[in-house]
Amino acid sequence: MKHTLREWKVEDVKSLVKHANNWAIAKNLTDKFPYPYTENDGLNFIKYASEEKSNVIFAIDINGKACGGIGLHPQTDIHKKNAELGYWLGEPFWGNGIITSAIKEVIKFGFNNLEIDRIFARPFGSNIASQRVLEKSGFKLEGKFEKTVWKTDKYEDELIYAIRKNK
Repeated sequence: MKHTLREWKVEDVKSLVKHANNWAIAKNLTDKFPYPYTENDGLNFIKYASEEKSNVIFAIDINGKACGGIGLHPQTDIHKKNAELGYWLGEPFWGNGIITSAIKEVIKFGFNNLEIDRIFARPFGSNIASQRVLEKSGFKLEGKFEKTVWKTDKYEDELIYAIRKNK
């Protein structure tokens, strides 16, 4: 299935809410990604994604509709040569290789356009699908922190996956 990465637009709000308002997605993300996901949440996110200059946040466009998001969040201070990768995709599009492809595009973009040497992601220990997609995209498991994340009234393991510019 073909996709493109592009900037978010206010016109994306209906498609954004349609795909983001899904517990199967929200349960694997930080609490900054709300559930239920409302139109107001969508508008606030689009405003943030459009105005926040330090982050690089793309809409995943499928057939002219925003069906997910992916972004790099450069770190500061002593971590300034690192960027955190975040992503999600609407459930109807899972299993089509879209996220793997989008991650590879964002890695290339990040290493070519940002002053970073490492991109990392922090999936939950229970999110096997995200771990696999990171591995398929060239990320290596760097660490595991047991029961450090509190989500949905229980502790989750936090895994640290990363890829380096000069492997």
